[in-house]
Amino acid sequence: MRASVLAVGDWLRGQSRSEPGRQDLAEAVRGTARSLAASAPGASVEVRVPPFVAVQCIEGPRHTRGTPPNVVETDPRTWLLLATGLLDFRTAVDSGAVTASGIRAAELAHWLPVVPL
Repeated sequence: MRASVLAVGDWLRGQSRSEPGRQDLAEAVRGTARSLAASAPGASVEVRVPPFVAVQCIEGPRHTRGTPPNVVETDPRTWLLLATGLLDFRTAVDSGAVTASGIRAAELAHWLPVVPL
């Protein structure tokens, strides 16, 4: 997972203007999201990073049908900025780059960064 994040690191830091290839971006997003789910097992918060991945994490009431009550959703670049610690969760929510709904969604901040860059 770390290698996939390093492959897009220059782009995340703004040192490269060209977006990484779809495969590299997908690997970094999926790897960090799945690592989060492994570090924070549970199913009370769903993290969505379309079009690449959605994972459930953080212990608490399990959700099984319909739209989960606690959802965090963002684009791939913003997710990777959060996952690497280059962007603060509260700042991302306040700017509108992240949608966080439900009373437990903000608990995600405790589990970030996934892989410091």
